[in-house]
Amino acid sequence: MVAATHRGRHAGHAGAVSRRDWLRRIEVQLINEAHQREDNEMATIAFIGLGNMGGPMAANLVKAGHKVVAFDLVEASRAQAKADGADIAESAAGAVKGADVVVTMLPAGKHVLGVWNEVVPAMAKGALIIDSSTIDVESARQAHALAAKHGVLSVDAPVSGGTGGAKGGTLTFMCGGDETAFAAAKPVLENMGKKIVHCGGAGAGQAAKICNNMILGISMIAVSEAFALGEKLGLSHQALFDVASTSSGQCWSLTSYCPVPGPVPTSPANNDYKPGFASALMVKDLTLAQDAAKATGAATPLGKHAQEIYQSFDAAGQGGVDFSGIIKHVRGLAGKA
Repeated sequence: MVAATHRGRHAGHAGAVSRRDWLRRIEVQLINEAHQREDNEMATIAFIGLGNMGGPMAANLVKAGHKVVAFDLVEASRAQAKADGADIAESAAGAVKGADVVVTMLPAGKHVLGVWNEVVPAMAKGALIIDSSTIDVESARQAHALAAKHGVLSVDAPVSGGTGGAKGGTLTFMCGGDETAFAAAKPVLENMGKKIVHCGGAGAGQAAKICNNMILGISMIAVSEAFALGEKLGLSHQALFDVASTSSGQCWSLTSYCPVPGPVPTSPANNDYKPGFASALMVKDLTLAQDAAKATGAATPLGKHAQEIYQSFDAAGQGGVDFSGIIKHVRGLAGKA
């Protein structure tokens, strides 16, 4: 009986050891599979357009472990990308050879269509191309149609977050394209942003971007007018901020990007309005919004007035100033109304 009990205990001990070994083997297998997935997920990505936004975005893809082959017309931008770890191609077409994914970040619709017409035919069928430029909706739809013609997945994915978001990898991407293309693009975009939103079909990302930035331009002017009025009434900047930031006047232009120095230490107002998002770019986006409004018959009177105000600021030589610097223009309007 004692011997039997001893054998039972021994068998139980052996079973426990065997179970531990089995669990360990499973753990090792899962770890190996995870590493294999990571290896498989590392893509070859061509990045075309390495300016103030594109350069840091490409650098974040390198940091994430992707092989990045980059191209830009500007030598200094190519040099910085190389310093950040990207390979440099001789041309846009050269950059996309063998690429799983292509990302473009360019000034306007004509540039996007010009580059896509060059590179899309050279891409493999089933590859993915993402445009993160801010362009007109019609050009975005034309770009999608070109990609579809060549059997290439495509997403329009303009961004919000400025140069700080590009450097920090905290951009918001507003995406347009079909579900399959979006699913392919999302893991790539997550290396460069913190919020990835599927807005709908082809061109929907651009539509969301210009609507958002019309709100932004209007709200920044409104916040600037409030501070300019508060100054005339003897209110301190901090007092007005403390009230409005916790009341019905609260908005991003106030609480994250306050146009006066002091209340929000990270806003450009504390750095002589060095641009995170230049006024000239706000003119561009407000103009895109007005073009879309005219094309669709939408009424956007405040959007139109915001465009006119920023155009005046730009014409006064302030296009390189951060768009929150519009408060200087607003103050200068006193007595002219």
